[in-house]
Parts: sequence; structure tokens; C-alpha cells
Amino acid sequence: MALARTITQAHYNLIKFSVPTSNPHRPICTKTHNDSSSIPSDLTNAFISIFTKKPFSPHNPELNNLAPRLTTQVVETVLNSFKSWKVAHLFFTWASSQSGYKHNCYTYNTMASILSRVRQIAPLKAMATDVVNLRCSMSPGALGYLVRCLGSVGLVDEANDLFDQARTMGLCIPNDYSYTCLLEAIAKSSSIDLIEMRLKEMHNHGWKFNKYTLTPVLQVYCNAGKFEKALSVFNDMNERGWVDAHVFSIVVLSFSKMGEVDKAFELIGRMEDHNMTLNQKTFCVLIHGFVRESRVDKALLLFDKMKQSGFSPDVSLYDVLIGGLCKIKEVEKALCLYSEMKQLGIQADVGILTKLMTSFSEESEMIRVLEERQEDTDEEAMILLYNSVLKGLVNNNSIDKACLLLRAMMADQSDVDVAEHKLLSIKKAIHPNTISFSIVIDGLLKTGKLDLALSLFQHMKHIGCKPNIMLYNNLIDGFCNSNRLEEIYELFREMKVSGFEPSRFTYNSVFGCLCRREDVVAALDLVKEMRVHAYEPWIKHSTLLVKGLCKHGRAVEACKFLASMVQEGFLPDIIAYSAAIDGLIKIQELDRALELFRDICSRGYRPDVVAYNILISGLCKAKRVSEAEDILHKMVVKGLVPSVVTYNLLVDGWCKNGDVDQAMLFLSRMFVEDRNPNVITYTTLIDGLCNDGRPDDALVLWNEMGKKGCAPNKVSFMALIHGLCKCGRPDTALVYLHEMQEKEMEPDTFVYVALISSFLSNLNLPLAFEILKEMAEKGNFPDPLDKNFVIVRDAVLKLSEDAKTSSGVKNLIAEGRIPRIGCSDIKDEG
Repeated sequence: MALARTITQAHYNLIKFSVPTSNPHRPICTKTHNDSSSIPSDLTNAFISIFTKKPFSPHNPELNNLAPRLTTQVVETVLNSFKSWKVAHLFFTWASSQSGYKHNCYTYNTMASILSRVRQIAPLKAMATDVVNLRCSMSPGALGYLVRCLGSVGLVDEANDLFDQARTMGLCIPNDYSYTCLLEAIAKSSSIDLIEMRLKEMHNHGWKFNKYTLTPVLQVYCNAGKFEKALSVFNDMNERGWVDAHVFSIVVLSFSKMGEVDKAFELIGRMEDHNMTLNQKTFCVLIHGFVRESRVDKALLLFDKMKQSGFSPDVSLYDVLIGGLCKIKEVEKALCLYSEMKQLGIQADVGILTKLMTSFSEESEMIRVLEERQEDTDEEAMILLYNSVLKGLVNNNSIDKACLLLRAMMADQSDVDVAEHKLLSIKKAIHPNTISFSIVIDGLLKTGKLDLALSLFQHMKHIGCKPNIMLYNNLIDGFCNSNRLEEIYELFREMKVSGFEPSRFTYNSVFGCLCRREDVVAALDLVKEMRVHAYEPWIKHSTLLVKGLCKHGRAVEACKFLASMVQEGFLPDIIAYSAAIDGLIKIQELDRALELFRDICSRGYRPDVVAYNILISGLCKAKRVSEAEDILHKMVVKGLVPSVVTYNLLVDGWCKNGDVDQAMLFLSRMFVEDRNPNVITYTTLIDGLCNDGRPDDALVLWNEMGKKGCAPNKVSFMALIHGLCKCGRPDTALVYLHEMQEKEMEPDTFVYVALISSFLSNLNLPLAFEILKEMAEKGNFPDPLDKNFVIVRDAVLKLSEDAKTSSGVKNLIAEGRIPRIGCSDIKDEG
């Protein structure tokens, strides 16, 4: 692996040119300079006895007698003797209030050590404040130790503030150890700016860097995901021989957290090359991380390395590995690990067995595990185990067998189907619980076996197994999806009688069913009931109802439904209103659609581009293009950016309104507003120009379309060919027909018909026949019910009367490519 070597030049120089101190080893802060053996044991024992005796009283006469003998050495010794941090803190607080006594940096550090070990953040923060407020002088080592205590519980800001205040107030002159401890505290964060500032500050004060200085820097870069910088520091440390197992672990863990499993594994290999190994905790964290990233292959390799390093895996590691293998259907490997556990005497818990059971595809494996565990497992665990078997059967689409097993669990082993399956032979009485029934009922619902699911549900209640709200919800939802309203209402009523309050999900399942049925009255009645329970109907269902009504021409009813929803206090979203507006337009209620649009705008709705496009489209189709343009202006004023679709609608509107020049202005506007026209834009304009009798302009636009990188499609070619034919330019149109065919696009019948008609109009009967022949050979001759049939019939008659083309027409008729057409056809039509 090529590890990156990039870092900002300033910080690279700081690291590169800072040589290690003469003693590269981490300095140790001793918390006291005094020998505790010189302190009278009777004194310390007396304090310990008084403070641990309950109830404690600060007014104890004996305590008052002992107070004058307090020294910092005594306080340190007593603090270290307490097993409870609360008692220690009580003693520390009491001591601080005694006349003639004052804590020093060592007593503060002793208390800080106790509080940080038990992660008591609030009293630790308060103590750090007291150190500064009481102007407690500190040695560099004592300051560093206190800073480390704060950092160890994540109090990075407090550690920084303490360091700065101690220095500026003259309470301590920090040394390299103090700075190193500060960097360690910052390493708990991801603050690159802060650690780089402290690193530079340390350098400016003349302190040299060592491995303990750079390790926190590496940690921060890793925390922040700045791997380029992290690897640069790592490589510099490696060059100086400062990389140890801890440093390697920092980088490896960071790669793992970011999902870079292969890089992490490669670094582990490099560790082994340096005769270093991970500790047990790091092994465990990495294995969990690799499995989480779905890299069970690497997790298993690391698992082997862990065992080779002499560490004994526990049940949690087997659990995560077996779970990971089961997830990717590597059941054989999972079983190997399960066997390994048994050989090592590690008892698999129910969680592991459940993962295995739900992954087995072979019943023999299920049977084997069940037989192994039936004798030495209590009933509660066996229920969990059998539930996992039920889940496994359902997952393997063996829902019928799951039903049989459930019956066997209910002691119904007299059934022939039950008796013939060894899996269903239960030696110990196992009483199914609600989860057992839920697993099977959910499986039945998913496979559409609703009646069987309902029957099982009723049997469950009959034997005294109580259903839960989730089971009711799943049943109701299943019947809602199948549109079985009678059963839905019965379950809904029964749910309430059983003491279960229908949830938001319950109501919305029923509401969704009613909306799909387009039952407005029932849907609104349910909405009123939902409002009483403070449940909001799901917008997707309301929108579905509106779309359904509009699809069937009931847009007015859809509008009334939306108004009723507002009246009940539930505001539909803009999608529902857009659907209603579109529905009104489709039933020719354009003015009512405009009124609804203005109404929702006045009520604070902000219609989106789609809503505006619906309205613009309706106005353009109604030949009210000027009004559509006004809507566009309002849309822009509201801060919305018109889409290409918006412009295309207006381009089409003006073209169909006979004002192609206005349409062309919109094309120019699209370029100005950086809205690239698409093939629909150009096709619409080309068709409009041809309809306006401007074929040359159409051809210019066609060429411009190609230059802009917009490739014409089948519709574009047909629009141009048809338009040129209408303008009496069939020869030019024929060129584009051939180009179209070269691009493997086949025209529709109407294009051939347009070419035939245009060539006949130009008295070019031979070319008209060639087009007819091509159309017939490709099987595109129009059906008698096709509107083009009459045109082609007349063309055939005309061609059959011409000396140059009559024989060709007769051949096509003889070959059966075109029907026989004579004068009688015309007479019959007349």
C-alpha cells in the first residue's frame, strides 16, 4: 500500500525539524512528593471510619478534633483509601472548608483521578474551575495530569481553558510534558485547528516533539477523517522508529471506522512485519467493524490472527461472526464456528441459535440443533428457539410447515401431517406465545392467505394467548391491502373491545383502503374520528384519493373532499391540490381550476413548478396562451425557476395558436436563462414553422439543433418530413426519410402517406409509386378503418391509371402487398 505523504508545509516542517528530546520516554507525573508511610495510620483510619459510617454528620465532635491535623499528605492518603467516589468527594469538599487547610495540586489531582475513573463530569468540571479561582499553583507535571483527567472524560474545552488560565495567571509554567498531556486531551476530539495551533505553540516555545507528542496529532487527524495528513504523520513517526502497536492501532481502527477494510487489514500485516500485535480489545473492535461493513471474510481472517496471538474469543465474538455469516448465507461456515464453540466449551446463547435457525435451508440442521438443546434448555429459551425455527421456515417460504409446527407446539401432534415430520416432533411441552403466532400470521398475510391468518388469530385467542396491537395492525393492514372492508371493520371493532386503542398506523391503514376505494364519505367519517384522537391522516392516501377521483372525471368531488379535509383541520399538500387542478382542467373546468389555484395561494401555499406547469398547460390547450404567459411571469416573481417543460408548454401553445414568432422568442429566452432546449422544444418549433409555411426556417432550426448537440429522434424526423411535404417539398423530405432510416428509425404510416400525396401533387408519379411500394413491402399499408386509407386508395387508383406506374401497382396487388382497389370501392363509399 502506498501510504500518502501529504501535510501542510508549516506543520510538516514542525514535525520534520523537531528532533526528539534526550529522554524520548513518556514522563510520569507523581501525584505527591511525600512518603505516606510517615503519616500516622490512626489519623487516616479515624477519617476513614467517620466518613464511611452512616449516617455521616459533619458536626461529629471527633471530626472537629481531627480537623486541625489535616495536611495535604493526609488528604491524599485518605482519598485513595475510599472505595466510593461519593465518600471521597464528600471528604474532599469537607476538607476544603476547614480553617487553616488549603488543597494543593496533588490533592486536586488525586480527586480528579477518582472522578475521571468513574466519569463524574459535573464535579470534575467544578473542581477545575476551583483550581483556577483559588489560584492553586501547579508543577508542570501536575498541570499535565489534571489536563489528562479532564480530557479522558471528553472535557476538551475545559482542559484547554485550564491550561491557558494556569499559564496566563502564573499558576504554572508548562513544559513539554504539560503540552503532551494537553495534546492527549485534544485527541479526544476532531479539532484539527486546535491541535495544530497547540503544536505550533509548543514549537515556538522551544519544546521538542517525540512519539507522545505526535501520537495525539495522529489521533485527531484520524478522528476528523483526514487520512492524508494522518498517514503523513504516521510515516514520519515510522522513519524515526516511533511507531508502536498503539500507533498502528489508531490508524487501523480509523480505517475500519471509515469502511476502508482492505487498507486496515494491510496495516495489520505491516504490524506483524514489525513483530507487533493488536491487543484483545482492538481485535474485538475491528472484527465487529469488519462485520458491520459486510466484510466477514476479513473478519474471519482477523479472528484467526487473534487466536494465533493467544487471545481467547468470547461468546460475543462468535455471535457477531455467526450473525455476519448467516446474513450473507454462508451457513456452512457459521455451523463450523458453532461446532468450534462447542469444542471449546463455550455455550451458545439463544441469540446465536436464533441466527442459525433463521438461516437454515435444510430441516436436518434445524432438527440437529433442536435435539441438542431440548434437554438442557429451559422453557423460556426453548420458546425463543422454536420461534426462530418458525421464522426460518417462513423465510424459506415453508409457511405451511410453519403452520404445522405451530400446531405441534400447541400439543396437536395427533394430526397425520404433524406426525410424519420429524421436525415437528416435540419432546418437551412448548407453549407458543404471542410472538410465535405473530411470526406465522405475518407469513400467511405476506403470502395472501388471509383467511388462514384470521383463523389462526381466532384460535390464538381461544387458547388464551393474548394478541398485541402490532398483530392487530398487521391483520388490519393485510385485509386493507386486499380491499376486504367487512373483515377490516370487524377487526377494528374487536380491537377496541379488547382494550387496544387503534394507533396512527391502524387508522391510516383503514384510511388508505377507503381512499383506494374512492369512498369519500367513509374516508371523511374516519378522518373526523382520527381528529378526535389527534391522529393525522397520511397525506399520501389523501393524494391518492384525489388522483383516483380525478382519473374517473370526479374532480369536483375531489375538490369538495380537499375542502372537507381543511375544515377538519388537516391541510392537504400541494401535490393533492395540483392533482385536483389537473382534474378540473381535464373536465373543461379551467376557470374553476384557476380559482382553486388562486385560493390555495391566498392561504399561504407555495405551488411548485409542477403545479404552475399544470395550469400553464391547461391555458395553452384552451388557446389562452397570453394568460399562460402571465402565470409564467407570476411564477418567476415568486422566485421559482421555470423548467424546460414550462417553456416547451408555452412554445407549443404559441405554435398551435398560430404565432410561431412568439414561440421563437421563448426559444431565445431559454438560451438567455440557461435553460437548454431539448428535442421536444425543437420538434415543436419545426412543426410550427412548417405549419406556418416556413420550411426554410424549419431547416435552419433543424441544423441549429444538431450544432447544439441535440440529436433528433423519430418524432423529430417525422415532424420535419411531414411538414416539408405539407409545404410541397417532397424531394427534400425524401432526403430526411433516408437519413432517418440510416439511423435505424422506421417512420409511421402517415409519413409515407404524406410523401405519396406530396409527390402526386407535384405530378411525380414514379417517386410516389416508389414510396407506395416501400410502404407496402414493410407492411405499413393502412387498414380500411384508418383515416389514411382513403388517401392511399385514391393514390393507388391514380397510379394504376398512369402508364408508367400501372404495371407496378398490378404487381403489388398480385403479390398481395396491397388490396385490390377498383371503381366499385368509390361507388360503395358514395
